Amino acid sequence: MSADRETNHGMTSHDMTNTDIALLLADAADEVEIGIAPYQAVLRGGRRRRARRWAVTAATALVLAGATGGLAAAGLRGGDGQRTPPAATQPATEEQRNLYQAQRTTLAIGTDQGKAWRVAIDVWPAPRDEAEAAGQWAAMGHYSYGERPADAKQSSDLVGKSSYFVWRSVGDDEQSVTLLGTFAEGDTLSGKDIEHASLPLDPNSAGPHRLVIGQVATTAQRVTCTWADGTATEVRRVPKGYDLNSDDQVIRPADGSPTNWFVCLAPQGTEYKSAKVTK
Repeated sequence: MSADRETNHGMTSHDMTNTDIALLLADAADEVEIGIAPYQAVLRGGRRRRARRWAVTAATALVLAGATGGLAAAGLRGGDGQRTPPAATQPATEEQRNLYQAQRTTLAIGTDQGKAWRVAIDVWPAPRDEAEAAGQWAAMGHYSYGERPADAKQSSDLVGKSSYFVWRSVGDDEQSVTLLGTFAEGDTLSGKDIEHASLPLDPNSAGPHRLVIGQVATTAQRVTCTWADGTATEVRRVPKGYDLNSDDQVIRPADGSPTNWFVCLAPQGTEYKSAKVTK
């Protein structure tokens, strides 16, 4: 078992400089339109009274499940996220730097068939008004390869909502956005509510669906992932700051998220069947 403590929850490989942010804000001020990536299907999260949606950007089909047991087909990632920033108009403030940079938490790491894999989540704070939302919209497009939350068709849709992007990477491949969505104020899970997605571990593979990523209430103590061969993996809740141990899958808090997150990986030769909160 190897361990490394999570010490930096910022944009590790995409740190924003003052110049970067100024360019992005100038872009927003000039009302440059940046389209959102298309997706083919989304699932309303958990209890139906909540408006939050998930979208999936994997290049292969997968299964989404909410607390109600509903299923949806996957969306497809689109757009190359490339753009040319305009000239800067003014330097960014400390407050802007926090608003336009996500907090990153690594959820799980491991090694599978000799390849290292990692799942991480970026959470963006909620803009308070349309001006802040416009700047964040531009920043998201720059650092998430053009992806936007599923329920945000324009920058103003981000006002009052925090946004999240779940990433995965395997081996030497570049990390890719896997799940994305928003949290409105008071938008959380409780009891045995669970939202999760199953998908291939390798973004370039069509299957089997061995990787399960999901979110649960902060009070959930255990999640059991059941596999197609009848075996199961139980993951436990750990506190904030808990060590990252290779192939140790757990439920952990994510900076900026009102829910806790878990990762399960099926053994070789089997795949996802179900997942539920068991304690």
